[in-house]
Amino acid sequence: MAEKILIVYAHQSAGSFNVWLICGLVLQLKKILIVYAHQSAGSFNAAAKDAAVKVLTSQGCKVEVSDLYAMKFKASATAEDVTGTVKDAEHFQYGEETMLAWKEGRLSADITEEHRKLSEAAVVVFQFPMYWFTVPAIMKGWMDRVLTLGFAYTSEKRYSQGIFKDKKAMLSFTTGSHESMFSANGINGDMNVTLWPLQNGILHYCGFQVLAPQIFWPPPHIPSESRCSMLEAWRTRLEGLLGETPLYFTPSDSFDGGRGFQLKEDIQEKHAAKKFGLTVGTHLGKPLPPNSQIKAGV
Repeated sequence: MAEKILIVYAHQSAGSFNVWLICGLVLQLKKILIVYAHQSAGSFNAAAKDAAVKVLTSQGCKVEVSDLYAMKFKASATAEDVTGTVKDAEHFQYGEETMLAWKEGRLSADITEEHRKLSEAAVVVFQFPMYWFTVPAIMKGWMDRVLTLGFAYTSEKRYSQGIFKDKKAMLSFTTGSHESMFSANGINGDMNVTLWPLQNGILHYCGFQVLAPQIFWPPPHIPSESRCSMLEAWRTRLEGLLGETPLYFTPSDSFDGGRGFQLKEDIQEKHAAKKFGLTVGTHLGKPLPPNSQIKAGV
């Protein structure tokens, strides 16, 4: 579990030197986990990962990297993830079996180690090249295997009431297509729609406060000067990353569990005159809120 520190503070001024000392202490306690998926140490993704490690470490954070390819991390979710005898081998259910194994301390060593890293982290950064409009298979395997039922979510603890509601997470990735191609008029479709399953369906589902993604538009197809500029912008952002406001998602208590988790009628009525839907997914048949999965506060 992440450390919990009680600070008893006594000073009249919020601008005092004592406040700055406390802020520095809190910053130094932050642990960052970077889940990294790229085969090449010479890639742009590697440069982005290295920049994050350097900047965050210089701020007093403890940074840990799960280099999935170097670790030869197993991508497939199978019965091998449980040590010992499974409960029902004939009708094996991965979620139920791994939840039981987690409770009993019988998960495979690689999952247990990632659980440790995730439990200790205040912020998780996923660094990857976008493959087929999503994460690479090895990173999806990390999500499938490490975000274990019971450990990362339950039917009662999910979304804004999720287990990781006090943690932050974000996607940082490269694309193979230009930004214009991922627009509302582009051939690939709106990037906000592309990101919804990852940011809402995985990260926010587990309770994470999701920070705006860091998108590196196609490094292979732009001049080297532009690549350097993107990395410099990333370094600048990293300096204030821990204080960023997360993206907006409709709170869990806005949905009626007795009506199949439909949006409550009073909230629908309140939003009826609005131009845009609440979110990309809960859009109420209205136009999607612009850039709501790319920028915070919109």
